[in-house]
Amino acid sequence: MEFSSAKDQVSASLITRPALGETVGAGGVYTVECVGPDGQVKWTDQFHNLVVNQGLANMNGAYFAGTAQTTTWYLGLVTGPGSGTTFAAADTLASHAGWTESTAYTGNRKAVTFGAATTANPSVITNSAAPSSFTMNATVTIAGAFLASVDTGTSGILFSEGDFTGGDKSVASGDTLNVTYTFSLTAT
Repeated sequence: MEFSSAKDQVSASLITRPALGETVGAGGVYTVECVGPDGQVKWTDQFHNLVVNQGLANMNGAYFAGTAQTTTWYLGLVTGPGSGTTFAAADTLASHAGWTESTAYTGNRKAVTFGAATTANPSVITNSAAPSSFTMNATVTIAGAFLASVDTGTSGILFSEGDFTGGDKSVASGDTLNVTYTFSLTAT
């Protein structure tokens, strides 16, 4: 193929690039550890998340379109509606029919302190050095977790949500749930 100008060469490379099979993947994993008042680990679970449409749009807008970057994130806990928990790509903090938020803990949603992102492929960012801790103040059933841009209310951004792999878990008043969120971007 001959190109008549540098502009044609650039256009051709942009058109043919997807044919090379390059893709980018994004995803996260929640890790939840339940520690009893005696300091003993009662159970742990690790599960993948669904990055919802609102989270994807927020990430794209902040990186490529100059919208305000969200730099403060909070973890919350999910409890089912009573007949199972379901997540949907269209979920937002204001509208999520398949689950309800559990507030059976001291304070508001817990702040997330992410470390530095790794520079390798995949690039990973996590709060594993400082998991977000929830001190439970009631005996309840927890079904999963979510990541949002606000510590209370429904006006913020819902980034992701996830459901335990082994089914809902019971927690008792006095238990502590330590929640880690690990997010990665992979180019292949």
